[in-house]
Amino acid sequence: MAHLDSEVKEECLREDLKFYFMNPCEKYRARHQIPWKLGLQILKIVMVTTQLICFGLSNQLVVAFKEENTVAFKYLFLKGYSGIDEDNYSCSVYTQEDAYESIFYAINQYHRLKNISLGTLGYGENEENRIGLKVCKQHYKKGTMFLSNETLNIDSGIETDCIHLDLQTLSKDAEDWKNSSFFRLEFYRLLQVKISFHLKGIDLQTILSREITFDNKAHSGKIKIYFDSDANIEECKDLNISGSVQKNTQYVLVFDAFVIVICLASLILCTRSIVLALSLRKRFLNFFLEKYKRRVCNADQWEFINGWYVLVIISDLMTIIGSILKMEIKVKVLILTMQASLPKVLRFCACAGMIYLGYTFCGWIVLGPYHNKKYQQNGFPETDLQEFLKECSSREEDQRASSDFLSCVCCLRRSVWCVIRPLCS
Repeated sequence: MAHLDSEVKEECLREDLKFYFMNPCEKYRARHQIPWKLGLQILKIVMVTTQLICFGLSNQLVVAFKEENTVAFKYLFLKGYSGIDEDNYSCSVYTQEDAYESIFYAINQYHRLKNISLGTLGYGENEENRIGLKVCKQHYKKGTMFLSNETLNIDSGIETDCIHLDLQTLSKDAEDWKNSSFFRLEFYRLLQVKISFHLKGIDLQTILSREITFDNKAHSGKIKIYFDSDANIEECKDLNISGSVQKNTQYVLVFDAFVIVICLASLILCTRSIVLALSLRKRFLNFFLEKYKRRVCNADQWEFINGWYVLVIISDLMTIIGSILKMEIKVKVLILTMQASLPKVLRFCACAGMIYLGYTFCGWIVLGPYHNKKYQQNGFPETDLQEFLKECSSREEDQRASSDFLSCVCCLRRSVWCVIRPLCS
């Protein structure tokens, strides 16, 4: 009875192992089990792809607005901007008079912004909760220039001076703040002048940080002017949306919630499959250790871990987190960061891919002829798990052959009986 019970357990283990390593079609033919995980993955792919397309289309206008807004601000704040950037900077000046005029022009344009801009803009508060411009100049600590013997004595230490010009100060006579000692620049020791301010863009629902930098670090007689902008997300107060826009937003939120439910179901099913696979592996290890008195190799143990399930679980977790963030921020401007970083990431991937392919071909050409490739001629040796499953297949073939032989014998006996019976009658 003990021997019979051991054989029954062995056959059950073989059947479970054989069923586990079947593909969904074979499982359906064997037990008519519906491949729920496969159908759920196909549905998830369709829904997540639709979600990404809708998210990209909804943010396309935001990206276009950001680009057009940046060009508009360059025309507004940079004196003499031609519409085409010079290398990596926007424009440049070559005389002290042009430098002063460019600085004062940007300040005056900020003060007159609401009267000259075509966009819907407002003044924003800086880090100190103050509205206005912040002008900072960076220069060497000390410097003395002797024109007689053409020598220049410079202390390499750098110091920064800043001044804040609020709207009230700018509304006064411009000569008052223009003639202040702060704007008396000593260009031979000046490194850069930076003008920074914040603006509210209602269309973007953000605060835009703008920065104009006059770079004189090279002291070559050419001051490069840089225009930089950054967008920070900030919720609108008393947001009230009516009409079809709000309905569309609700539909998108419902769709995102449904995607989260589908991903949770996929996550649960894949986790359940991994748990069952680990349980089956434990049964196989105990049986092999009990019958053959040795452990199963690591390669066979890893056969029970389906890497696709692990990837699906990671993908589900990331999709759930992304959908939650998407529902939270709705149509905010995170896509701008991706747009700015995507070209650099693609260039890095292209370079890294070429290097990887180069090393791969080099190893294949140089080391390939010296490698013993008997496995390619005779095949790889079968592992313990494969031999165990092969016994199950051979037994099924023997049983099928014996059943075919018995059916043939029965048919022969039946036909002999049919021939003899009429003779007897």
